[in-house]
Amino acid sequence: MNHWLLKTEPSSYSWDSLVKEKEGMWDGVRSYAARNNLMAMKVGDPVLFYHSNEGKEVVGLAKVAKEHYPDPTAKDGDWVVVNVVPVELFPKTVTLAQIKADKRLSDMALVKLSRLSVVPVKPEEFDIIVALAHDSE
Repeated sequence: MNHWLLKTEPSSYSWDSLVKEKEGMWDGVRSYAARNNLMAMKVGDPVLFYHSNEGKEVVGLAKVAKEHYPDPTAKDGDWVVVNVVPVELFPKTVTLAQIKADKRLSDMALVKLSRLSVVPVKPEEFDIIVALAHDSE
């Protein structure tokens, strides 16, 4: 099982949008590296849902519900989408500032490949983020 982080601008597609739809199609990706990550996703893979630009924070947990298929919004090229479903709105968001300040997360793709909208997450990084989101301190 792989772990992932999907970035979205909440004004375009937010956590609330995903919850309302119950299953969302992750479309519009036009980066070859991000596309390759979409193609590597498998049903059941856990996904950290990240609000970029506004908030800059991990807000919840989703999972892959349908593996890659052609992006219906693409006019040309070999672009793909996956479907994701919401699993949990985190009790606390985990901000980009928190992630950058945590030495255990210094090599996280979110930090190193900041412009990429679909990135892999190492299992230990995933566990740290989930723990921070559930930390009651």
